[in-house]
Amino acid sequence: MKLRVILLVLAISSLILASFMVPLALLLRTFATENAVSGATIRAQLMAPLVATLSPVDLRLSVARLNQQTPSEPVTIFLPDGQRLGARVAWSPGARLAASGRSITEPISGGVAIFVAVQGLPEGTAVIRAFVPNAQLHHGVAQAWLLLGVVGLGLLAMASIVAAQLTRSLVRPLGNVAAAADQLAQGDLTARAPVEGPSEIRQVSNGLNRLADRIGELLTHERETLADLSHRLRTPLTALRIDAELLSGAEEMMTRVIGDVDTLTRTVNEIIEQARRPSADSTGGTCDASAVVRDRAAYWRALAEDQERWMTVEIPPYSLPVRVAQQDLAACVDILLENVFSHTPDGTAFAVRVSQRTAGGAWLVVSDNGPGFSHPDPARRGESSAGSTGLGLDIARRIAENSGGTLTLGRSPHGGGAVTIGLGPAGAAVRQARRHVRTGRFPRRGRPKASANGSDSNTQ
Repeated sequence: MKLRVILLVLAISSLILASFMVPLALLLRTFATENAVSGATIRAQLMAPLVATLSPVDLRLSVARLNQQTPSEPVTIFLPDGQRLGARVAWSPGARLAASGRSITEPISGGVAIFVAVQGLPEGTAVIRAFVPNAQLHHGVAQAWLLLGVVGLGLLAMASIVAAQLTRSLVRPLGNVAAAADQLAQGDLTARAPVEGPSEIRQVSNGLNRLADRIGELLTHERETLADLSHRLRTPLTALRIDAELLSGAEEMMTRVIGDVDTLTRTVNEIIEQARRPSADSTGGTCDASAVVRDRAAYWRALAEDQERWMTVEIPPYSLPVRVAQQDLAACVDILLENVFSHTPDGTAFAVRVSQRTAGGAWLVVSDNGPGFSHPDPARRGESSAGSTGLGLDIARRIAENSGGTLTLGRSPHGGGAVTIGLGPAGAAVRQARRHVRTGRFPRRGRPKASANGSDSNTQ
């Protein structure tokens, strides 16, 4: 923008200067020509009284003395008797016309000739010829044009300096507004644009600041509302725990129900904490994908045994650091396994597999032997064909994308559904993956298939 404004000012200034400088330069050249012609005409007219009063001998001496003083502008006198005094020049059409009594100016090769008719002589009309060379006609024009050019360049330089200062006063406030907008886009809701510059830019800054304030208010209200709604769940959870403790004769069932209630209570508490956490603090985290998936698979194994489902768990024995917070990855695994239990009949086998990504991170594949996905886009938020909220797969997709990975839906080798999630690597894993790329050695290669056999298989 700065360069464009400067170029625009220079273009307008150049047009203005050209509209003044060009006519002024032509006027200076015309003035120099007329000045030289006027000087030669005056010299010729000063010789007219001498032609009428002096003898030819004295007149010849006067013309010779004058030509010695101005050798570049010689004077010639044509007397009525045919004598030529002064510079030897030919009798030209201009001289013949002046002999008839008319004073004229005739352009000739190398300059201009001025003819002055002297009438009243007894013998007839005498003609005085003065010559002005081109050098004298254009004397001082080049210097004047050079001075005009220097003045024009100086004015253009001043215009560019003024334009640069003016542009800086416009660009700097706009740059501050853009920087504040970029900080807001990155999640820093405390960023504000300084109110400075022209009135229009100040209006933009004020509008952006009001927008940031309004966004902060809306997010605060949303977090508090979500925390309040989540907090309301504590009352029925407390009642459910009391009812579970009243169970008698089924200690194992009571212990399991109480454990589930405690887990749900912890989940509600985490929701309240995360809901009230400012968005700027939501920087994510890292975890060991192998450990998290192994823990959640063990948690769901009891339900799989109750429903007589064949559960295959394939997790490598080494650590797989990924750029996902532990609670987020656990929630993602729970979502995928809950979909299997909710949307497939009892007795349907399923598999949970974790493997190393070539570029770092991990692949997580959950597949089943059920009927597969009935909805054309089951990951679309808010849409479900099985009576659920339609948010589970969308949450899993956002967790994968926030880590730098992807979520892909497909079919398992047995015709059921298969969900493949790519999880981005943590910082250390990125450097390790780069070393693997340089050396050409990878723990696992390629994208996992839904039916791939892992290095550590655990089945029911």
